[in-house]
Amino acid sequence: MRQRNAPFGRTLCAMVTPFTPAGALDVDGAARLAARLVAGGCDGLVLNGTTGESPTTSDAEKRELIAAVRSAVGPAVPLVAGVGTADTRHTVELTLAAEKAGADAALVVTPYYSRPQQAAVEAHFRRIADASGLPLMLYDIPGRTGTRIAPATMIRLAAHPRIVAVKDCSYDFLGTQKVLAETELAYYAGCDEHILPLYAVGAAGCVSTVANAVPGEVAGILAAFDAGDTALAAELQSRVTPLIEAMMASDLPGTVTAKALLNALNLPAGPVRPPLLAAAPETTTELLARYEAVVRAAGPSAGSDGDVVPVPGVERGAMGPEVGDEATLE
Repeated sequence: MRQRNAPFGRTLCAMVTPFTPAGALDVDGAARLAARLVAGGCDGLVLNGTTGESPTTSDAEKRELIAAVRSAVGPAVPLVAGVGTADTRHTVELTLAAEKAGADAALVVTPYYSRPQQAAVEAHFRRIADASGLPLMLYDIPGRTGTRIAPATMIRLAAHPRIVAVKDCSYDFLGTQKVLAETELAYYAGCDEHILPLYAVGAAGCVSTVANAVPGEVAGILAAFDAGDTALAAELQSRVTPLIEAMMASDLPGTVTAKALLNALNLPAGPVRPPLLAAAPETTTELLARYEAVVRAAGPSAGSDGDVVPVPGVERGAMGPEVGDEATLE
């Protein structure tokens, strides 16, 4: 297998955007959550993505969030800023603003709703890549946008010096392997159930929504694989699968389930913004039960917080609070 190209680290979290109870941007909460995720095992953070409720946050809020998280985690942690919209001009504006606010890269989704042909998709990404000095992570998620980035288009785009990575939610494993074989693009699994399978064929890592709650377990999957313990990597992927199913495979968006679980764990999250609705109490109960099962399976506590992650390359205490405990975020 070729040497891994991971320009933004191995384990990235698609971070939720915390809001106050009244629905305003919770800058302090975002800073505390970001610091926890990095301490818990995340190499980098994706801000203002779909999980970060980018469709319902303003341009000013997006800039403020990037600046606050940059201040919280320091200069060494890669920050990838979601800038994708259905409007090429607006996407260019957001990319330039993200660069000025302190982002290290831009996550650019395929333009949605208008369903452009592949030539237009390619032209859109090239225009964004030419507009700033930021490297781009292309976001291929046809289930949401209605249009995928065809492998042939991806291969052509890989020749651009600032198009360097892909967040892959295509559910086209064959097409992904073709692009991996023919380009130097750094692929990141955007679907949590694909973290280990995609990594095993040469991906750079993952952009995980589930890592909002269990960053240590997600990081541990990849750390175990890198250490040569593929059996442990498979065990850890299986261990977290019931939580992935509850958070990502229900009829609720991952934003809703992630915030429900974080709120139940007394971690910064707050409400979702309309048109999204909060998870029902029974959903939160199920999420907590599956989260607790992941924590318990990690083994006996090494300290008072019960957050053992017994995998190579991930320190103890990485996962977060036990159910019912109050988080310590300072």
